[in-house]
Amino acid sequence: MKRVAIIGGGLTGLTTAYYLQRLQTESGQPPLSITLIEARSHLGGKIETEYHDDFVIERGPDSFLERKQAAAELVTELGMEKELIRNETGQAYILKRGRLHPIPEGAVMGIPTRLAPFVTTSLISPLGKLRAAADLFLPPTSRDHDISVGQFFRRRLGDDVVTQVIEPLLSGIYAGDMNRLSLTATFPQFIEMEAQYRSLILGMKKTRPEAGRAKKKGQFLTLKKGLSSLVQALENSLRATCTLRTQTQVRHVVKTGQGYELTLRDGETLATDAVVMAVPHAVTQRLLGGSPYLDPLTKDIKPTTVATVALGYRKEDAPLQLEGTGFVVPRTEPTSITACTWTHKKWPHTTPANKALLRAYVGRSGNEEIVDLSDEEIVSLVREDIRAILSIDKEPLFYKVTRWRDSMPQYEVGHTAWLQTVRSHLYEHFPRLFVAGASYDGVGLPDCIESGKQAAENVFKQIARESKNHLLLG
Repeated sequence: MKRVAIIGGGLTGLTTAYYLQRLQTESGQPPLSITLIEARSHLGGKIETEYHDDFVIERGPDSFLERKQAAAELVTELGMEKELIRNETGQAYILKRGRLHPIPEGAVMGIPTRLAPFVTTSLISPLGKLRAAADLFLPPTSRDHDISVGQFFRRRLGDDVVTQVIEPLLSGIYAGDMNRLSLTATFPQFIEMEAQYRSLILGMKKTRPEAGRAKKKGQFLTLKKGLSSLVQALENSLRATCTLRTQTQVRHVVKTGQGYELTLRDGETLATDAVVMAVPHAVTQRLLGGSPYLDPLTKDIKPTTVATVALGYRKEDAPLQLEGTGFVVPRTEPTSITACTWTHKKWPHTTPANKALLRAYVGRSGNEEIVDLSDEEIVSLVREDIRAILSIDKEPLFYKVTRWRDSMPQYEVGHTAWLQTVRSHLYEHFPRLFVAGASYDGVGLPDCIESGKQAAENVFKQIARESKNHLLLG
């Protein structure tokens, strides 16, 4: 029986085990011995739902993008499709000089698709609007090499649009410096759009569905009982056929003649034929630290540290003067928070009818010190911003501060080429050892699921191929 060890019990590791188990069942091949190892006491990684007085509070990610189908497909495979909920839509805002300004209607990721709302918005200066119109005439960007997201959008739309609109929107996804983020690793669709239509404005306008009179449909999905219910469903599906080891820390992974040996923190060793590293890249580097072939895997780019602050209120104590679902904050604003979701508006199922729930975000690349403060200090700073921006000064019923240290991978320029080098190097020097997860293939939940699924397919194909060759040689 071939043995597979999966290091990391977040969504990527769970998904790897799930699809590996399914591939083995569907193929009729001899069963695999699958062991999933997680250092923490629970599975799910950054997915963490808390239930508090009928509130459903996500302390990590709160949803996933529907157009990336891997997540919805997994939910359906697990028989949970009736649990899916779509977000309520509404006006989103951007903070500028202490006031909330609506994102222009028709703007997608800050790219205008309708003339009138863009011309009349107070977010962009007249010169900034004129500069953005140059996108209609500029030639496509050279595709010979990777460039930063900031460089690409500044060339197309100018500094004003990037600083006031695009940067705060993208910061909510990567919490990084867009002048260092790789375009090919984060938003390759814009490269293709520019190549096909020459102009981002024209391309977005032609590819965006026409808005009718019907209410705009939300683009995000979540689960009624919280995303932790997805983790629980995966765990339940694996318990009968896989060994799930929590509170088990791996100290070293060493290549042996027949496969790999894992040394655990308590000194125990595990022999395995294949390994999937579903952990942050820094952990992979550390676990393989004794290898003479490690140099091409070295990466010193530090992930960003962030924190979320959930604030529960009586509804009358948190009146919102504006209708909508929340706001984002450009780097130019002197606030502690980087964004705020009006969760009871965006996800009504999370909040009792007579209550309100706000979720604020702090920390981003170059401004992470706030996460080191105490809970009370962070909440004080967040409440100060909320008081100034939303005029909410009543004490919350409760607050929940969640820190995610080194949690947001930064795909800097050259990431795609680096990743190709890493995987080629592993194939040559570490056969049957694969890397997967947010450090490599995307930070969203669907990206992690797809990465785990691909890792499972790679493991299964290689084991099946080697087993076939062994039979032929025998």
